[in-house]
Amino acid sequence: MPACDIMNTDIQNIHMATSIRLSPEAEKRLDFLAEQTGRSKAFYLRQIIENGLDDLEDYYLAADVLERVRKGEEKVHSGRKVRRELGLDD
Repeated sequence: MPACDIMNTDIQNIHMATSIRLSPEAEKRLDFLAEQTGRSKAFYLRQIIENGLDDLEDYYLAADVLERVRKGEEKVHSGRKVRRELGLDD
């Protein structure tokens, strides 16, 4: 298991710290949620990021593929041809 000798800390337990700017409305809503539930704002920000990351990856990676398709850089197969080649046509 890798370790960092300087701090005697397991590298796998080090997490990225980051900062973001929120709109006043978003910050107000986050403050209210944290206050009402007794959880930290960091908890909810982690939840938002971790739960939303799948959706963002799906959207932006699909948009990249679509752009390549439109430019003719991505091979495209019709559903009919795929079904026929896989022997799925009745």
